[in-house]
This record gives sequence, C-alpha cells and structure tokens, in this order.
Amino acid sequence: MNISFEKVDNVNALLTLSLVKADYEENVNKALKDFRKKAQMPGFRPGQVPVGLLKKRFGAEITAEEVNKILGKELTQYIREQKINVLGEPLPNEEKTPAIDFDSQEEFTFVFDVALAPEFDAKISDKDELDFYDITVDDAMVDQQVQVYAQRAGQYSKVESYEDRDMVKGILAQLGEDGQPLEGGLQKEGAVMLPNYMKNDEEKAKFNGAKVNDVLVFNPAKAYDNSDVEISSLLGITKEQAAEVKSDFSYQITEITRFVPAEVNQELFDQILGEGKASSEAEFRANIAESMQRDFAVDSDYKFTLDLRKYLTDRIGALQYPEEMLKRIMKLNNKDKDEDYINRNFQPSLDELTWHLIKEQLCDQLEVKIQQEDVLEAAKTATRMQFAQYGMSNVSEDVITRYANEMLKNEQQAEGLVTRAVERKIVEKAKSVVKLQHKQISMDEFNKMLSAKEA
Repeated sequence: MNISFEKVDNVNALLTLSLVKADYEENVNKALKDFRKKAQMPGFRPGQVPVGLLKKRFGAEITAEEVNKILGKELTQYIREQKINVLGEPLPNEEKTPAIDFDSQEEFTFVFDVALAPEFDAKISDKDELDFYDITVDDAMVDQQVQVYAQRAGQYSKVESYEDRDMVKGILAQLGEDGQPLEGGLQKEGAVMLPNYMKNDEEKAKFNGAKVNDVLVFNPAKAYDNSDVEISSLLGITKEQAAEVKSDFSYQITEITRFVPAEVNQELFDQILGEGKASSEAEFRANIAESMQRDFAVDSDYKFTLDLRKYLTDRIGALQYPEEMLKRIMKLNNKDKDEDYINRNFQPSLDELTWHLIKEQLCDQLEVKIQQEDVLEAAKTATRMQFAQYGMSNVSEDVITRYANEMLKNEQQAEGLVTRAVERKIVEKAKSVVKLQHKQISMDEFNKMLSAKEA
C-alpha cells in the first residue's frame, strides 16, 4: 500500500492511495467465508456453496466493498497521523483516478480531492482589549418583575360595580324601534363582555360605574364597529346574521368579575421562590434582583461572544477557501436543494466555518475540554430559561434534570447544546486572558445595542 499527499495550492490537495492484492486479499477471503455461511444457491445446501463458485459470481462485488472499507480507514488514519487540517471528507477525483475493473484488476489506484483549512492565527493575549457590558438591575426593573409575579398569581373575584377592564356577564335582549323588547328578537343569557375592548368610546362609557342588576341599553354594531366576527361571537349567531344586526340591545348585568393581582406576601414568596427562601418583601426583592443579575450575566456573555467573534474575524481578515471543493461538499450534503439554495447559503456557511475554525484554535490555546456534564449543564440552563418564561423560577433540580435529559435525546438539539457548551467555556477562559473594558449599561440600552447590531 502506498499513500501520497500533494498540495495543489494553499487550500487544495490530492491524496493518492494505491493498493496491491496483498493489501485486501485477506479481507476479501474472510468476507467470502462469512458470505458462504448464509449463501443459498440451487443444488447446494445452505452454507455449502463452494468458495470458488461464490468468488466467481460475487468476487468483484465483495472485493469492491472490502477495498472501499480499507480506503475509508486508511485515509482517515493518514490524515490524522499527518495532522492534515482538512475541511469535510476527501472526495473522489474521477478525472485523475484510473479506470477500475474489480473483475480483472488486482492493483488499484484512487485519487481524492482534499479541501485544506486556511492557515491563520487567532490566538488571544492580554494585549487584546474588548468591551464587556455589565447590565445593571435597578429598583424599577425589580418593581416590574414583582408586578409580573403578582399578576401571574392573581385571580378573578366578583365585584358589585364595573371598573375599566372588568368582565361582565348578563342577559341580552334585542329591542325594537320603540325601545321595548322585540317580539321574536334575539336573546342570550350568560352573555360575556369585556367593555374595555369596545371600539366606540360612547358605547363603552355606558358601562362606567354600572352595578349588578343594572339594565343598560347599547348598540353592538356601534360598539364593535360593525365587526361581524365580534357581533356573532357575542350574540351566538352566524357572521351572515350578525351583518344584519343594527338595533339596540338591553343588557341586564348579572355578574361583574375583576382580575385581582396577588398580594405581595409570604404566600407569593413561597410560590415564586420556593418555601422558606424569603420571609420579607425585602428578601423577596433581593432574590429577584439576584436572579435577574444571573440572567443578565448570560446576556452579557452572549454579547461578548459576538464581539469576540467579530474582533477575531476582523483581525485575521478575509481567508482563502477551496470554494469549488466546498460547494461540492455542500451539494452532497444537500441533495434535495437546488443551485440557488447553494449560492444563497454559501457565504453564510463560510462565515460560520471561519468562526468554527477560530473556536478550534481557541480551544487548543485555552485548553478547553468538553465533558458530558458540560453539555448537560448547557441543557439545564436552556431548560431553566424556558421555565422562567412562564414565571416558574422555583422548579426543582430533579425536574430540570429530567427535562434537560429529554432535550439531549434530540440529535439536533444535542448538537446545538454542545456548541453552546464549547462557546461558554471559550468565553469563560477568554475573559481571563484578554483585557476587559467593563461598561455599565441598562437593559434598555443593551437591547437597543443588540437590535442595532442585528439590523
């Protein structure tokens, strides 16, 4: 067996692998023997077909299969031993590979195109300066979060008089031109309304200060600006019927319901934080502030990741890539996509590839090692953030771990979490190497800065 490596240019190379009979004969003979054990041919008992006959009929096919196995193994081993930094898998060069006939040949030569990673230096040191944005948590933000928690833990209560945003229930009855109930007219018991959502201010105002058992007169068509959908929902009729309804209706209020936020007391503390985590409003607010600061630290690290990426990308400048080869690889990986898709996504793919190569260098320099527990922690962090979106900040660790493990069963999600774990460790170590220029910033300013960057 002979393997040779030839650079075509800085980012393209050829790998040539030549095999003689001795390189694959043993593998082929073993494969034939294994095949004989299950081969069935007319005139022979199972497992008793002569090897010579099998070789005559299936030898070329088996030889091709075993040669391909050797090719894959030897190419991988050679690239690893020679420390060749390749992009993707070597691809057959059909023009330079001699014609192959597994029926008649005993010696084979295969030529492969190899895409080489560009050479650059992305190492960092204390001579590199980057901004780091520390997001501040102020009283107003804590106030707002307390209100959010109180709203989520709130409930509906029955009241006697209507105020803005209350919900009313009552009896609707269609009126005639004389203002009296219309014989055979529309009626509905248990009709529920939110007067605050009426589009006509005059009709909406009729409910101000109204009490249980009061009878009001209003016009649904005016109130909802002739919306067939809203009128039909209110009256329990079709949209076609609703389009014809222009008359006044009486409405006897039977119930008024108001949403009342939860009191900021021990019950709320225990519900949000877990039992015993806070015994006063001051402790409750301190816990909230601490939690927000932890969440903001994740946002700060995310911004630092973006800035580190841009800083290093700009520093190394435009890289030379084997574009033709990479497009071949991209097409093979996206066989169901057309040429337009390849062209449209090629440059973004190169940008991501550049960042990937930079991260590889940083991992080597910073000695970043990813263990399974790092990936699990990334999954748990993602899970906590999901629960937090629904105001669930006191979810037990067992539940978090269970959800995180379920997340890791999804191959696509698992790959994304590995990437997060790598970037998290890179950021963690990079912050201790480069010179950080800490800048205090409000959450509003931070969000505006991110939005401007993404625009």
